[in-house]
Amino acid sequence: MERYTVRVTKDYLVFCAAHFITYENNKCERVHGHNYRATAEITAPLDENFLVIDFIALKAILRKITDELDHRVLLPRENPVLRVTEEGDSVVVSYEDAKRWVFPAEDCVILPIANTTAELIATWIAKRIREELDQAGAASVDRLVVEVEESAGQSARYELVPGRD
Repeated sequence: MERYTVRVTKDYLVFCAAHFITYENNKCERVHGHNYRATAEITAPLDENFLVIDFIALKAILRKITDELDHRVLLPRENPVLRVTEEGDSVVVSYEDAKRWVFPAEDCVILPIANTTAELIATWIAKRIREELDQAGAASVDRLVVEVEESAGQSARYELVPGRD
């Protein structure tokens, strides 16, 4: 059986963002930032134009998503030890009774994930790509892989296989 895969990674498919993650045993990192790089890979049958997907379309989707994250504070809505609330023009984040942050709401992206790890950011990006492809009426996708690089040589990958996710 023949399989075809396309992969996009470009210098502009990056986002500079602040985040912090929580760990078991009462640990919470300090707020810090990364210059993230996103890569997307799609495996699917060839369409009527003999393409898996048009590179231009895939790059546009991924750029739209990375632009939403660029120069923002990434916050996890579903973290069990953080309380993230929107209060007017601010987002207030509390970690137990130990820490409290107040950010301008326009500087934040509150993600529907449990922690802002590279693994879960990659998962969120992959699901957003899948939504965009569905809305565009894209043909079937056998496999979608997103890699988020936090720094050179340090990345996480998420693989979405429709029907198994």
